[in-house]
Amino acid sequence: MILYLSLTAAVLVLAVFVNNQIKSGAGIVTRQQLCGYVLLAGMFLLLAGVSACRLGVGNDYGEYLQIFENLSQSRHVSTEIGFNAVVLLVQYFFGTGDVAARVIFAVFAFGTVFFFLRAIYDQSKWFWYSIFLFMMQGYFFNSMTQVRYYFVLSIALYAMKYVQQKRWTVFVLWILFAALFHKTVLFVLPVYFAATWAFKKWHALPIAGFCATLLLFPEFYRRLIFLIYPFYENSLFDTGTTSVINIVKSLGVLVLCLLYYKQAIQGDEVNRFYFYLNIGALLLYICCSFMPVISRMGYYMNISNLFLIPGVLQKIPDKKQKLFFVTATTAAFALYFAAFLYKAYEMDIRLLPYTDWIFH
Repeated sequence: MILYLSLTAAVLVLAVFVNNQIKSGAGIVTRQQLCGYVLLAGMFLLLAGVSACRLGVGNDYGEYLQIFENLSQSRHVSTEIGFNAVVLLVQYFFGTGDVAARVIFAVFAFGTVFFFLRAIYDQSKWFWYSIFLFMMQGYFFNSMTQVRYYFVLSIALYAMKYVQQKRWTVFVLWILFAALFHKTVLFVLPVYFAATWAFKKWHALPIAGFCATLLLFPEFYRRLIFLIYPFYENSLFDTGTTSVINIVKSLGVLVLCLLYYKQAIQGDEVNRFYFYLNIGALLLYICCSFMPVISRMGYYMNISNLFLIPGVLQKIPDKKQKLFFVTATTAAFALYFAAFLYKAYEMDIRLLPYTDWIFH
């Protein structure tokens, strides 16, 4: 735990000095931008290094070792073609032993951290606070236990900027690339597109009607889901439960947004996109408990709070109110992080204790 706390503190200290709002001409890098890039590189090395050097950390670490072995022996695996290709390529150069496994984990660690940091740097209006939320919500630490999923989640987050820029071809290509590693990411194609719509008040009625069908006819929707993802039916992920903590988190973000809707959401197309994604996540967690891996599907939407929360907090006009909500939000997510670390020892998570192959 000391390592995780020290890592978090170091990353947050470095993030203080990164200013991603500096604009310069094409091909021109200012001294402050260069300093920011150096600090970003430091953050990248710290995070990717801890992830890449882990040994036996994560509840699916052993499962991945078995997948690597099965691929080396040309046995059937359920993982996607892109992931299999990376594994086989690494095994071609490094063999099929421990060294190859460490390289594979390192490749995905470096890729995941890169896309997360690049996404936050490109899209956040308050870089430090977005990094704070990224660390407090455990996105980095969880990436050590669901390798493929968090790799594609980082790509989905990165690809959000292309949605906002209306560069749909580039967005679709990135998502199709990510789907080579985890097919659940295809979920974002219709969802992110829908979040760009300018919804009116009357749209609430058909949306409510659709949500009612989710509650009344879950078996119909389950059949549709299993046509695309048949391997999830009756699996360990098909639990029929939802995430209460994510409902609470999405509700809290929704309340904050509604309090300052005119100032932060109504006239800001980017914040409105994130706002709709947060609502989508809330509806998903409430109405779709029948959906396997519901938390994973919800993360594709509520990870946008990395940008939405800072975007709203910055636009609170009254200084006292702003100080109150920044303090309250910071305290709430710090408590969330403490609870996350407390549970990290559990067998179904196994992020603690941390061990590495350097000193092991």
